[in-house]
Amino acid sequence: MANTTIDASMLSRMFLSGAQNLEAKKEWINELNVFPVPDGDTGTNMTMTIMSAAKEVSSLVSTNDIEMKSLCKAISSGSLRGARGNSGVILSQLLRGFCKSIQDNDQIDIKQLSEATIKAVETAYKAVMKPKEGTILTVAKGMSDKAVKLADEGCDDLETFISSIIEYGDEVLSKTPDMLPVLKQAGVVDSGGQGLMEVMKGAFEAFLGKEVSLDFSSKDTNADDENEDESELKYTYNAEFIIILNKTFNVKTQMDLTAFLESIGDSIACVVDNDIVKVHVNTNDPGLAVQKALTYGELSSIKIDNMHLEHDERSKELSNHGNIAETPMEHKDVAFIAVSVGDGINEIFKSLGVDYIIEGGQTMNPSTEDMLNAIEKVNADTIYILPNNKNIIMAANQAKNMTDDKKIIVIPTKTVPQGITAVINYVPDMNPEDNAATMECEIKNVSTGQVTYAVRDTVIDEMEIHQGDYMGIGDSGILSVGRNYIDTAFDMIKSIVDEDKEIVSIYYGAEISEEEARSLSDRVQDLFPDIDVDLQYGGQPIYYFIVSAE
Repeated sequence: MANTTIDASMLSRMFLSGAQNLEAKKEWINELNVFPVPDGDTGTNMTMTIMSAAKEVSSLVSTNDIEMKSLCKAISSGSLRGARGNSGVILSQLLRGFCKSIQDNDQIDIKQLSEATIKAVETAYKAVMKPKEGTILTVAKGMSDKAVKLADEGCDDLETFISSIIEYGDEVLSKTPDMLPVLKQAGVVDSGGQGLMEVMKGAFEAFLGKEVSLDFSSKDTNADDENEDESELKYTYNAEFIIILNKTFNVKTQMDLTAFLESIGDSIACVVDNDIVKVHVNTNDPGLAVQKALTYGELSSIKIDNMHLEHDERSKELSNHGNIAETPMEHKDVAFIAVSVGDGINEIFKSLGVDYIIEGGQTMNPSTEDMLNAIEKVNADTIYILPNNKNIIMAANQAKNMTDDKKIIVIPTKTVPQGITAVINYVPDMNPEDNAATMECEIKNVSTGQVTYAVRDTVIDEMEIHQGDYMGIGDSGILSVGRNYIDTAFDMIKSIVDEDKEIVSIYYGAEISEEEARSLSDRVQDLFPDIDVDLQYGGQPIYYFIVSAE
């Protein structure tokens, strides 16, 4: 007999199965990102978004009193608050629109499902200021169009209905490279669209009868706690060292060493720079890492820390989670919240008058929940939020829309230098709207570049990039590629400096010595003698240099 309706119990199982399938595929989805940068992105963001909702749904299911309205509230609220990154926010809006359409029904049939997909797509498109085709939105719309077509044709079997939608979704996903040239050039489909398909496929498996674990209570949806606690529980030592090579060390050798390090620990970094290799690993036996490294050459700058001994002090810092002062904040008319990473950059924002720092950025996008928590702790009538990353702006806007008791103004800063420029141009005597207009105008004059390393081979903007290469990434693409991070940074800076620029600011990262940073600064000053070059310690991870020209 054909299945014609879905009740709350079945829908909860389908949702949890979809979440589990996405979590299982998150690393693969991360690898679909166009830019081969070493930070978790789409797969991680979408997983943490849906897991926030899955935890609430799991708690609801455990009460054995599940109704459609309460289920929809758990899915919608959990995903909205847990949303991270653009892909996570779009996923949360798809779920929000879908749930809003079905929440008043005890059971949903094919017609109601098709209507819910329309509402889901409409809600998600409205959340994006400039929707772009070839993305998760396109895949969602394709599946919705198929759902409506099947319903109109009189399809009355849910198994046929759902399987046909998924099949068409895969077809639309396969065409995303034809819609976005950057996807075709990188040889990947849209990662957000792939994530959505994994949710759908996992949900369908539960519909077909697959057993689903209903206990998500142990799933930790807080990124900062996850990074801190998981590492602390699994591994004792944080090991860093440099290998001075005495034999050939090619891409295959690098992959072999990386694979070995992954077999004994996590938080792996294996970065090649000419005749040296920088290594980082969290492990329970640093001696194994050292012995393996000695097969490639001599070692220097060896640093091994016991993370258990440091945990108590670091936990105290995390419990404050970025708050500048432990005492309650006095009331202010206007305050600033900034997303930042790196002790040097944090101090710069604090010195400029930023009231609250949310730790995050490229390596971990803060959630809407993180934004809401910060807003709650900042005692001010008007609060400016500086996301300082293009992948965080949507989460900030979502937090703004969920706040009623304070005036929230999101300045769409896409980089740390833009955030610094924005707060510098704040004028206390101006009203909030005029200040916002001024800040938004000024950040457009900031050109930014960031240097990191490639985690895989690819071709972008007709530049051939190999794993381990250094990349200078500008506001709109790759600006330079090389085997030396100083040279790569210098070439990148040459690309962003024009005759209108008056100052170049260089923020060097945690892995860069002051001497190395000074050598870059001096080269830039020699090349542009009429420009002021400002060198500052940023302390940011992953990105060796963050540079601005304005």
